[in-house]
Parts: sequence; C-alpha cells; structure tokens
Amino acid sequence: MAVRHQLIRRPPHRVWAVLADPTLYGEWVVGPSESTPLDDTWPAAGSRLRYTVRLGPWSAEGVTTVRHREPGKELELEASFKALGTARIFLQLRPWGEETLVICDEHPLRGLGGTLHNPLSDAALQLRHRGMLARLARVVEEQSDEVLRA
Repeated sequence: MAVRHQLIRRPPHRVWAVLADPTLYGEWVVGPSESTPLDDTWPAAGSRLRYTVRLGPWSAEGVTTVRHREPGKELELEASFKALGTARIFLQLRPWGEETLVICDEHPLRGLGGTLHNPLSDAALQLRHRGMLARLARVVEEQSDEVLRA
C-alpha cells in the first residue's frame, strides 16, 4: 500500500473545488493527458470520467469511478485501465491551520496490477504520488489565485 501526503497552501474547500472539477483531472493526476466526464454528477458516488493516457504515438483510455465521497473531506476513486486492472485511490483532506494536508492512499485491486503488487510496485506508486500531489498543489494554488483575483 502506498501512502503519501502533501501540504497545500490553501484551505480544504479550495482543494475540493479542484477535485470536484472533472475537467482538471488530467492536470493533477500523473498519467492521463485529458479527461471527459461521463456523468453530470461528478464527484457523486457512482459518477465516472474517461481519461486518456498517451505515450508517444500510443494511447489508451481508462475510466475512473467515484466509490465514496464526503464533500470537502474525502474522495475515494476506483481507476480502471484495461490490461492493468483497477486501483483504489483514497484522498483525504485535513485542515492544517489555514492550509490542507492531503493524504493519498493507493493500491491495486484487481487484474495484473493486483497480481503483481509487491514492494517494488509500491515504490513506483510513491514516485507517482510525489508527482501527482505536487501537481495537485500547483493546480489548487494557481486556481485559488485566479479565483482571488476575479
């Protein structure tokens, strides 16, 4: 299980606003280059979005489904990527003064990723999370600045 945290210099409602915008998914999640909501209710439980992963000329699509949410506090996702299987991604937002401590817990559930899950794959997830949480912080902090200037 790969768990990582990131302090974001904005309050939880600002972080939640980014998590609740399905069009921003590809901006903060490492891997997807774009995302499209499949339902108008994101991030309600059961809502989905389609994402595209591109690697040079190669591209493939996956689907992420919201499994649980507590607005402003928790978002639990199941990401499905055909041959690799599915993964559970749990994001928890904790107020930390006027900032937010984001805790990310991810692990494979089904398919090849689950079968091959080991300490080495956890280490790879840690690297992915480092990038993902840094990107989330950047998007939230930039988004917040734009909102504050408007």
